[in-house]
This record gives sequence, C-alpha cells and structure tokens, in this order.
Amino acid sequence: MAASDARRGETGKAFVVLRDGCNLSGEQVIAWAREQMASYKVPRVVKFVSALPRSSSGKIQWRLLQQQEHDNNEAWK
Repeated sequence: MAASDARRGETGKAFVVLRDGCNLSGEQVIAWAREQMASYKVPRVVKFVSALPRSSSGKIQWRLLQQQEHDNNEAWK
C-alpha cells in the first residue's frame, strides 16, 4: 500500500494484524522487511489494525484500505 509522502509523492505503508498475545513494534517490522525485501519495497510506515477488509471470496480489499488512507489524509488538510 502507498502512503502520501511530501518528498517522494508516495511511500510504502504496511498494515499489520497482530496475533493474540503477540507484541511487535513498527521498528521491528521495518527491520525484518529490510532483511527480507529489496530496499525499494521496504515500508516506511507501519500501521497496526485489528483486521483487514476482505471480500466474500477472502481476498484483501486493498482499494478500500487505499480509499480510507486517502480520506484520512484529506481530513488532516
């Protein structure tokens, strides 16, 4: 998912759903991504959510997440 960025225009953003009893920070997610992904794919922002929106077939509705982020950014302007 892409998030607004003043310098780049957009930057990577990860939405993370934690399992019960799991304690993880955004910095830990980014550190893991740096080890496992190409540098241009590493998210710069991490947002923890309770659940990801899914379609009736179980696919993640990333366009809905994108729209919610756009709406949140518009509210701050």
